[in-house]
Amino acid sequence: MLVSYEWLSKYVDLDGISAEDIAEELNRTGIEVEVIYTRDNGVNHVVIGKVLVVEPHPAADRLKVCSVFVGKGEPLQIVCGAPNVAEGQLVPVALVGATLPGGVKIKKTKLRGVESHGMICSAKELGLPEKMIMKEQLEGILVLGKDAPIGQNIKKYLGMDDQVIELQLTPNRADCLSMIGVAFEIAAIFDRKLNLPDIEEQKVKGKESPIHLRIESEEDCPFFAAQVVHNIKVGPSPQWLQNFLISAGIRPINNIVDITNYVMIETGQPLHAYDYQKITDGKIVVRRARLGETIITLDGTKRKCDEETLLITDGKEALGIAGIMGGEATEVSDETTSVLIESAFFDPVITRKAVRKLGLRSEASHRFERGVDPDRIIPALTRAVQLIQQIAGGKVGSNLISERIGDVEDVVITLRHDRLIKLLGVQLESQEVLAIFKRLNFSAKYKNGEYSVQVPTRRQDVTIEVDLIEEVARLYGYDRIPSSLLKGKNIPGKLTKEQKIRRIIRQTLRGLGLNEVITYSLTSPEVNQKTVSLNPNANPIHLSMPMSSERSILRTTLLPHLIETAAYNTHHGNYDVAIFEMGATYISKEQKLTKLPEEKLELAMLLTGKYRSTNWQYEGMTGGDFFVMKGILEALLQRLGIQQAEVKAATFEGLHPGRSASIWLSGQVVGLLGQLHPKVAKEYDLGDTVVCQLDLDLLCQAAEDSVTYQSLPRYPAVTRDLAIIVKQNVVSKEVEEGIKEAAGELLESVHLFDVFTGEQIGEGKKNLAYSLVYRAKNRTLTDEEVQKVHDQIIHHLEKTVEAKLR
Repeated sequence: MLVSYEWLSKYVDLDGISAEDIAEELNRTGIEVEVIYTRDNGVNHVVIGKVLVVEPHPAADRLKVCSVFVGKGEPLQIVCGAPNVAEGQLVPVALVGATLPGGVKIKKTKLRGVESHGMICSAKELGLPEKMIMKEQLEGILVLGKDAPIGQNIKKYLGMDDQVIELQLTPNRADCLSMIGVAFEIAAIFDRKLNLPDIEEQKVKGKESPIHLRIESEEDCPFFAAQVVHNIKVGPSPQWLQNFLISAGIRPINNIVDITNYVMIETGQPLHAYDYQKITDGKIVVRRARLGETIITLDGTKRKCDEETLLITDGKEALGIAGIMGGEATEVSDETTSVLIESAFFDPVITRKAVRKLGLRSEASHRFERGVDPDRIIPALTRAVQLIQQIAGGKVGSNLISERIGDVEDVVITLRHDRLIKLLGVQLESQEVLAIFKRLNFSAKYKNGEYSVQVPTRRQDVTIEVDLIEEVARLYGYDRIPSSLLKGKNIPGKLTKEQKIRRIIRQTLRGLGLNEVITYSLTSPEVNQKTVSLNPNANPIHLSMPMSSERSILRTTLLPHLIETAAYNTHHGNYDVAIFEMGATYISKEQKLTKLPEEKLELAMLLTGKYRSTNWQYEGMTGGDFFVMKGILEALLQRLGIQQAEVKAATFEGLHPGRSASIWLSGQVVGLLGQLHPKVAKEYDLGDTVVCQLDLDLLCQAAEDSVTYQSLPRYPAVTRDLAIIVKQNVVSKEVEEGIKEAAGELLESVHLFDVFTGEQIGEGKKNLAYSLVYRAKNRTLTDEEVQKVHDQIIHHLEKTVEAKLR
């Protein structure tokens, strides 16, 4: 919201209060001021002059020699190259010694042998933004209105000496989207008197022009008012009106449209003017659009509407999109002689939907989306009709007609005085509090320790007791409220076990070279079903009003978004991807929700490309390898103190049938591990890609959040290798468990270091080679002791897995 200091001073006495003072106090009371700036852009010593004579330049066809009177002294001789300069014009004249935007200085000079004592300026040369200037003023010199006083400083005439305060408003402070709303705020802060404009309803004298109003969509438009004005003369607005609109960031168009914009900024109530002669039989019907119905809006664009778009129509054809923009067919033009002025309340929700779907936003929709004050609808309309009569010479053609569905109930809130004191920590007397409410223009009474406060409709953000407490705190001054220590028992904060485990997981995976990603919880049904899930039978939960089809359901698995992230990286040249995510999935077995879904935390990992880069010493490790991911999983489980996890071969839809496994813990599946099915990988343009998904809740329950330390071994270890031949279907895990069972306490570790198959071994068989480490805690082992245990292991493996010593 752009607030003009000069405009604001019309409604509240600002004597002794600067724009900087206003900004300081607004910041203190909760409204952020972005910036303060003056509109002059460095213009100095530029006055209004009158062109008396225009003659051709004797030595240049495109130049003209002008005689210009600037209010005192003799007329100045100025050489001008603008094609539109003419006798009798009132124009801005930069005198000798003047400065213009960009540091340009005007000096006495000669142009093709003719002296020039100044410069006749264009709008651009004065630093006026092009988007704020009327189209006819963009080319050539700036021609001023006939009321421009000769000799006056151009900054005063064009309002360029005005200061503009830019407010950064939060959505709840829609009341400050108007000059009067800001005036209420300033008057309350500085305890000044308000001076609001006198508004009197204009009534028709004589025959009344018909307005046939019908509201078909009452829930979308509970209040609509209109009035007709005849015999208007469309033309440029007076300069004061243009100045105020430019300071508010609005481009002047013509006097009728400018008046509706002026009243919108003044009151916060958007208005719209229709060419009354173009409305069939004076009919106004407010209804929802029909599917596929189109309208050409004022910006010349043909827009297609749906059933969630509210239209203003004549019963058949659309005249405008309610609350957003009018239609080109009823646009006010230079030939317009009668207008119908509309003022209404449109539902914020349907306005927001239409803005989003049509991709069309306006100053009006910005206000309707936040909710306008219903008590300003009639006054705003009356104010506009009043100004049209004064500026455009109009004559009222109908009485004000309105239709209102239901009444706006007064908001009366009870505030407990002891509650106010307790929350603020300041001992305020009831008279002080009542004085604050009076400054805010809130009607308030105090009785038996309670305030009964009637909140005006302009402050729709004040609805409950704590809102009133905040208003008292703002006006009293946050800086005057003393700081105080909290009372009560101090309980030191700490992380829960789950929080500790998640932190350990992050640190461990980052240390192993994985990057954490965070993806959307929302996805599409197609993406959600792309690959494997820990909950394949979960029903996706659909959003009632999704912003797009790509974000229409809650995810039931993390993997699809990780695959999309990997694909995005590879498509942008990053082919080596190692990522993980911890996040929530949403599980429900119901087709139609009757209770809240289960929110399950999961951990997902993905590797593709190279896990480690290749160099002259090391041959790179492929990230899409099953065993690389298995090694990362084992390192993570070891760090979490989980010893009993098992990886068992399994088949999952979406994973490679021969390179996938399930992860078991305490007799239940807690995760899956495997390479993406080639079809899925090809669909995303990925090479070999391996993924892992774990139930994070179950992982946290099994993990240890503390570290157990043990002393370093005092006695040496003995290492022996063991190579055996077993059948092809025997898994290494089964062999390792047999070794541990036979060895007992003397075995410290067992590690598979080689797997070999070939003709030397025999068909259907394989060779497994293990490194075994033996160590006793209380003595040095002898070779006899180690050999005895080693023989026990061999004997046990011969019996259990039919192993043969190689």
